[in-house]
Amino acid sequence: MKKIAIIEEIHEEGLKLFHNKKDFSYEIIKDTSENNLINVLPGFDGCTLRVSKLTSKIMSVCKNLKIISRHGVGYDNIDLNFIQKNNITLTITATANATAVSEHVMYMMLVLSKAKLTYDNEVRSGLFKKNIKNIKTFELMGKEILIAGFGRIGKSLIKKCLGFDMRVNVYDPFLDQQTIANFGGTKVNSIDDAVKSSDFISIHMPLNDKTKNLINYELIKKMKSNCIIINTARGGIVNEIDLNKSLNENLIFGAGLDVFEKEPPELSNLLLKNKKAIFSPHTSALTDECRIRMARESVKNIIDFFENKLDKSVIIKP
Repeated sequence: MKKIAIIEEIHEEGLKLFHNKKDFSYEIIKDTSENNLINVLPGFDGCTLRVSKLTSKIMSVCKNLKIISRHGVGYDNIDLNFIQKNNITLTITATANATAVSEHVMYMMLVLSKAKLTYDNEVRSGLFKKNIKNIKTFELMGKEILIAGFGRIGKSLIKKCLGFDMRVNVYDPFLDQQTIANFGGTKVNSIDDAVKSSDFISIHMPLNDKTKNLINYELIKKMKSNCIIINTARGGIVNEIDLNKSLNENLIFGAGLDVFEKEPPELSNLLLKNKKAIFSPHTSALTDECRIRMARESVKNIIDFFENKLDKSVIIKP
């Protein structure tokens, strides 16, 4: 019998996959504090994981742990050095969230470019068209977007951008020009140069030493004054202090953040008071449909692992 820990609740449609599996049992763990995980995880052979952290301190007592199945695609909440040294398999729900996240990017682009929040407030407050001359809006057609990171989400996003008649540049050091061209984009080799002509920048990279604070004040100074930055990837890639400063100085037009360096962000974070930015609470992937897909994939990856039929494309190799 394989014991599986469900760290944080997932959609019941995923858990149903265990019901016909006599060799598996599962337990939902709601208390994700380090002390509790140290106490309860040692008895489990595998686990699903949402946003809670699995540190080396926790995993060092989990002698039976063989697989961690991320309910999502990011994995900066896991000590990668530890799992590599201890031969623990890490999987992601590789195909589940591309549609939801790419749609969320489009939503943020449209809200900002069409002044949706401002117009809504104008109507509700009785101003209607009185301030219309002072409210700037613009179209997506003909605008240039830089997609930074071209995995499944980036590939889903480019289809939607092309549908709006946008021009698409892609920054991804791991892909060649032909691969990107096949999707209708143009490969750029330097993000420093690419941001100079971009009207929109959408981030789809993992957080690591190379990408931390990638979007900083010096880089933003190179951008167009009408540029909009969208980050649905990981907090920390965009320097929040620098972003707030840049918005206040009118260096760029606006920003949309679904992720933050610290989650939830402190209410003292000045960026939260900036009216040129819009936010969502790390929920770009949490549509009803995507919750079901992620739950099913995260459970299926565990079952497939122990039944020796795991798709290698969902395995992360640190």
